[in-house]
Amino acid sequence: MYRELSVKTRLREECVPITALVQGVVKEEGIRDGWCVVYVPHTTAGITIQENADPDVIEDLMAGLDRMVPQNALYQHEEGNSPAHIKASLLGSSVTVFIEEGKLLLGTWQGIFFCEFDGPRHRRVWVKVSGIK
Repeated sequence: MYRELSVKTRLREECVPITALVQGVVKEEGIRDGWCVVYVPHTTAGITIQENADPDVIEDLMAGLDRMVPQNALYQHEEGNSPAHIKASLLGSSVTVFIEEGKLLLGTWQGIFFCEFDGPRHRRVWVKVSGIK
């Protein structure tokens, strides 16, 4: 079984920290040691693990993606959201994190971020944990 989290984005592009939500699933499921997969079932949003101490890092990430995949380039997709599809593919749709002693095993400065590229929207994030209770 997996758990579904709801993420409401407010902007066309933004990264929303979801570490606490994911940790909540780990706690509720009672897994002491194992792993956690966080999956985004959308083609215009992605997931990443990145520094969560300095918000400038996320701003730089988003600015870098904008430079690599500009909004105003010539794209074939008629909906006008091709940059969102490309950025989501660059980041990816899932991350896996180990669980140890009931906690996500992230580095000191790491956090899990849901990255919106075609908002604002109501989005879903699926979390599956497995291991020893």
